[in-house]
Amino acid sequence: MNDADVSKQIQQMVRFIRQEAEEKANEIYVSAEEEFNIEKLQLVEAEKRKIRQEYERKEKQVEVRRKIEYSMQLNASRLKVLQAQDDLVNSMRDAASKELLCVADDPSAYKKLLKGLIVQSLLRLKEPSVLLRCREIDYHLVQSILDEAKQEYAEKAKVHLPTVTIDQKVYLPPPPVDQEAHELFCSGGVVLASQDGKIVCENTLDARLDVVFRQKLPEIRKRLFGV
Repeated sequence: MNDADVSKQIQQMVRFIRQEAEEKANEIYVSAEEEFNIEKLQLVEAEKRKIRQEYERKEKQVEVRRKIEYSMQLNASRLKVLQAQDDLVNSMRDAASKELLCVADDPSAYKKLLKGLIVQSLLRLKEPSVLLRCREIDYHLVQSILDEAKQEYAEKAKVHLPTVTIDQKVYLPPPPVDQEAHELFCSGGVVLASQDGKIVCENTLDARLDVVFRQKLPEIRKRLFGV
């Protein structure tokens, strides 16, 4: 084999080796490109998932804040409505209380009422000896009707006449000088108690108003505000 044949054979081997190298390089490039694309797609999907999760988290936070704010506004509105209802009911209670102050303006009617309140209290206590408290301005009026009241009670209860002592040391509060005043006051009526003080019958006009108002409050609210 001469030099020319040797040279030709070497060139063929070089071309074959180069071709093998190029094919191998292409395979490596294609494989690397494929792996890169897969990894890139995975990274993109992972980031998209993170973004979606973060968006959902923030969306839930916004929804929770919205619900809390709505609930707070709703509760505030309900409280305002309830407060307005209470104010109206209380204004009716105050108006009724002011009307009670006029009861004693009619001496004849008030005298009859006082006697009825004393008899009713005696019937509730059913004690042989009681202590009676009234307003100081009603002392003489109560004194003038006490015997009649005791007699009426004795007849109704079929008992002996009770001993009724008018307390001249402690009186019920007087009527208010000013209707807007906040001091303790009494619109009229009496308070009777057993001698040991264990049983008390508060039969003032104000106490009776409180009892009636509590009993009628559901009906009052229903008439004013519906069911």
